[in-house]
Amino acid sequence: MLNSKLSRRAFLALTGGGAASTVAWPSWAADGTRPGAAQAPRLTAWDRQIVTQLRPENAIEHLTHLTQTIGQRYSGSPQEAAAADYMAGVLDGYGYDVEIQSFSVPARRLGELSGPGLDPDLCWGVASATRGRQDVTVTGSLVLAPSASAADLPADLTGKVVMRVVNANNENITTLANGAAQRGAVAFIATRADSVYPRQTAVSAPSTTVDIPIPVVGVGQVQKHALLAALATGPQTITVTTVFYPAPTSQNVIATRPGKKAGPPGNRRNVMVCAHYDSVIGARGANDDGSGTVLALELARTMRNLPTNADLTFALWGSEEIGLVGSRHYVAQLPESERARLLGVFNNDMVGTSWDPAETYWVLDYYGLLNKVNTEVLAAGERLGYRARMSDVTQRGSSDHQSFSEVGIDSGNFSWRGVESPALLEPGYHSSDDTIARNISVERLTVSMELQGCAAYALARS
Repeated sequence: MLNSKLSRRAFLALTGGGAASTVAWPSWAADGTRPGAAQAPRLTAWDRQIVTQLRPENAIEHLTHLTQTIGQRYSGSPQEAAAADYMAGVLDGYGYDVEIQSFSVPARRLGELSGPGLDPDLCWGVASATRGRQDVTVTGSLVLAPSASAADLPADLTGKVVMRVVNANNENITTLANGAAQRGAVAFIATRADSVYPRQTAVSAPSTTVDIPIPVVGVGQVQKHALLAALATGPQTITVTTVFYPAPTSQNVIATRPGKKAGPPGNRRNVMVCAHYDSVIGARGANDDGSGTVLALELARTMRNLPTNADLTFALWGSEEIGLVGSRHYVAQLPESERARLLGVFNNDMVGTSWDPAETYWVLDYYGLLNKVNTEVLAAGERLGYRARMSDVTQRGSSDHQSFSEVGIDSGNFSWRGVESPALLEPGYHSSDDTIARNISVERLTVSMELQGCAAYALARS
């Protein structure tokens, strides 16, 4: 199985002494059989230009910055903007012509939990209720509400942070949260019922029917159990912060370089490799979709000087998680002449999970049809010895390839997922434990980079 583990020593050397990881470097020769492959590769000379120059350590360095230094990258947040600036700087340093394309997104109400007893590897971003108090930081001792009834709350909750552990997701917490505030609580944390394995309940904003005079935030399943585990060890002091962003913007990062072998720009086609870099609330987004993001960054470095007939574009989309907003904005403003130049779009979304059952590399098309993009990826799989681990072309949207397919541009989406269905995603999906340590296989990420690089280079040479 492709479930590589990075040694602590190697990871600490890479990150300069940062957070430890359990994920290690792949080590195979260009002509060696890859882990999990059915046969040794039969590489072309052009494939070798990709596989011999790829450096997975570069990808992990970028991923560490995005997930550990920046962290949660939700649509319209300052962290999403910081990620865009970082990626633009990297791509500019590789010699690409870089554009940051901004667009408006709806108002955002976000929050964060902190405390000495909280696992620092997890993401502690939370969702702030619309009718809770915004733009405030409070600190108090964590206590559990004994039931869903406000009447059962202690008479004095002065300085407390109250958390309600729900058994059913249809529970209305309005009366309970308001009752906690009236008894002196400084914040209220709402939870949701656990999902059925392998899914875990994601963070969502609590809904109340009246204004609550204290912060009211929602946590996800992993955060809930981490809070309960911390509380079981002794009293916990929790700080709750909420922030309101009334007019946020999101960004696409678009990096291009001209074809090295062709004529005037109007006569050249364009090949795009892309991914989304935003995450959901409460997730560092190491696999979803930090993995696709750093794949694109490392392929941009690897391919920056390779001879191609087509132009190369590397695009990182903002706000995918709220409805493919960034890629749809890009496509909507793209002139017809530029749409016609797009020969194919290789979209990468969740290409590095370490979850053992995610043994299939899924080849996904919005219509379920063969096209230039997925044909090249399947051919690259044959050459690399991986075709037996790859699905046939399978119909599925729900990622940024859909934005291009909808207007007739050949595109595909590529991802490691469970064998039975492309809907079978790892437990870390949209979860606070989607971190490098808990949810990244460097081997799977490297195989993805090889497949995508060989395929995109083949199409760009055609």
